[in-house]
Amino acid sequence: MAAIFALIQHKNGKADDTVAELCMAARKIDASAAVTAIVMGKASDCDAVAAEAAKYYASVWKVASDAVAYPNAEVLRPMLVKLIPAGSIVLAAFNPFGMDLCPGLSVKMNAAYCADVVGIEAVDGGKLIVNRQEYAGQVYAKMSVDLSGGAVLTVRPGVFAAEDVPQVSGAVADKTADAGAAPSAKRRFLKVVEAEVGDVDITKSDVLVSVGRGIESQENLEIAFELAKTMGADVSCSRPIVDAKWLEKSRQVGTSGQTVKPKVYMAMGISGAFQHLGGLKGNPFIVAVNKNAKAPIFQVAEVGIVGDILEIMPILTEKIAEMKG
Repeated sequence: MAAIFALIQHKNGKADDTVAELCMAARKIDASAAVTAIVMGKASDCDAVAAEAAKYYASVWKVASDAVAYPNAEVLRPMLVKLIPAGSIVLAAFNPFGMDLCPGLSVKMNAAYCADVVGIEAVDGGKLIVNRQEYAGQVYAKMSVDLSGGAVLTVRPGVFAAEDVPQVSGAVADKTADAGAAPSAKRRFLKVVEAEVGDVDITKSDVLVSVGRGIESQENLEIAFELAKTMGADVSCSRPIVDAKWLEKSRQVGTSGQTVKPKVYMAMGISGAFQHLGGLKGNPFIVAVNKNAKAPIFQVAEVGIVGDILEIMPILTEKIAEMKG
């Protein structure tokens, strides 16, 4: 089996939640593999992130340089090609950075590429069998990835159980010299523009009642707010609600909105497209209500109800109020 590497993303010296998820995905490919994590960034961040990654990976390679403080894919690709042996399998999270970096990385490595992997089945005759979702999650597609020249895979965040990864005491190696000097790039980092925080900071909420197209009209939002008030929760939403200007952008959950880590997530009338689920971290308890029995949200929900949220939310509000006395 080819060597397996995981690209670890981080911010302000803290590894992304996918640090353990990528390790779990690697174990699905080869349970006996000694997976190597790669951490790239400025020195002050790399040490802390590498130490965190070493809890899950037998080996951690760090590339510490101010030149890669911002994860510019144009800069990182040639450095990774120098660092990673030909024929290797490379895993990264399917998020804006992974989508930017990995297609070009597979070209430079002359390796197979598969994006947004949601399941890994087995290696069969030198080919890796993986699952993807098509048509906004309505169809599961089984893909065969040729490993003869290596492969680059982006893995959807949240689909591999991070809590199942056994902790280890991995070794950290400095590979800064091996990666070479950061090349010049035609694009450069300017600044980070933080998203505006509205009247409620949903990133701090333990319980969220999140609404999607199934709410049907702005007037019906009051039903969601009543349920949230009864539960001691906050109201969030999917992108169509923000696009319709029914709720402010600061309440949107997803890859183009906020990343949240609630303990309980009530998905009311939300289909569960990957762009929305990409904003959910921390393995929350998901309760989903949707008219469409084939909605992707039911694939990740602990409790699923096929029905009209406009009928079910008032019932939930009433029952919870009764339970609270």
